[in-house]
This record gives sequence, C-alpha cells and structure tokens, in this order.
Amino acid sequence: MDMGDILSNSLLYPLQNIKALVIFIVLGVIAGISGGTTAIDFILDFLGVNNIIANEADILGILLFLILSLLIVGYMIDVVKWSIYRRSDSPGIDIRRQFSNALKLVVVEIVYLFVPFVIFLILSIFLARWISAIIGIVLFIIFALAELMARCRLAKNDSLREALAINEAMADIFKIGLIKIIFTVVLAFVMGSVLFVVSDSISDYNYIIGGFVLGVLSVYIIFFYNRATGLLYSNV
Repeated sequence: MDMGDILSNSLLYPLQNIKALVIFIVLGVIAGISGGTTAIDFILDFLGVNNIIANEADILGILLFLILSLLIVGYMIDVVKWSIYRRSDSPGIDIRRQFSNALKLVVVEIVYLFVPFVIFLILSIFLARWISAIIGIVLFIIFALAELMARCRLAKNDSLREALAINEAMADIFKIGLIKIIFTVVLAFVMGSVLFVVSDSISDYNYIIGGFVLGVLSVYIIFFYNRATGLLYSNV
C-alpha cells in the first residue's frame, strides 16, 4: 500500500469499527480522568494544599490508570496485528492475552531504550561531549524506529523473542522505507501535540471535561496510529 492509501484507511478505520472505538473511548475517558485527577492530587499534596485527599485514593487512581492503559495497549497490539493482515474488522477482546502482550511490550520498550543508553554512556567516556551527544541522539532515533518494528513483530507473532531480535527489527525499517516510517511517526506526533494543547486548554476551566476530551481524542489517535503502523508493516 502507498502512503495515501495507508493514511486514508487509518483515518477511517476507527469510524468503521464504532463498537470497539466506543468501548475504548469509555476506557480512555476513565483512564484520562483517573490519571489526570490523581496527578493533580499528587501535585497539590506535594505543595501541602490538598491534605483532604486520602493517599489511598491516589494509589487506587494510579492502579486504575495503569490497568486500563495496559488493556488499551494490549488491544492496540491486536489492532496492529489485524492491520498487518489488512483486515478491516476490529479484534475481539481477549483480556488475558492482550494484557500479557502489553506487559511484553513494556519489556521491549525498556530494552530498546536501555541499549542505546548504554552505548551512549560508553562512547561518552572516550569521545568529546558534543560528538557523543550527536551520536547518542542518532542512536535513540534509530532504536525508537526499531522499537516500532519490534512492536509489529510482537503483534504478528505474539512472541517476545521475535520482538527482541534487534538486528531483524532494524532490517525491517529499510524493508518498509525509512521516510514512510518517519512521516507516519511525525504525523501522529503532530496530531498528539494538538490533542494535548486542546485538552490542556479545556482543563484550565474544568479538568474533568479536559480529561474526557483527552480520553476521546487519545483513543481515536491511538487507533489511527496503530492501524497505520500495521499497514506499513504489511509491506514487509
């Protein structure tokens, strides 16, 4: 598929699967409100302003936010899987497997962040600071793109081992096309930035409504991004 087909398909995909979109919008709204209000409570507690709020409530808010976030992430891995095979329907909900895949993805992200960080630290010992900084930035960009490919490998195979095959993940970047991947990532970043500006502006007036808007728009963009990622990988 060319980029035009991928982007148009990805933008329409959430609207063609309204049931799944609504379910995860509800989850996203709850996660957005619980995460947002808990963060505000922590800040107020730290400033000594919000002593009325119980710490137990904050902990429950964090747990709820983490659980719902992992469920959404696990489902989106399946959205990538469906998209790799160019299916137009939405995945079913399989909480156990999808939660497991979400945890696997956490491991993948840690590894793909840890490796360039270690390399950067080693280089900084032997090279000038500005040279090691430039190399470090390049490494982090490369590994971020490789992590995206690792996510697709995890989605396709449900295998942590496949996802951690760093050399093969990097090879996938060039099979798909570096420019296509960067374009998709930048587009999602721009959309996400607009989303957070809008929700933050609304939160200045009412953080519950801001959390609601954040939840709705976040889930739509997440659907779009994972659909586009899977369709890109379908060209491998």
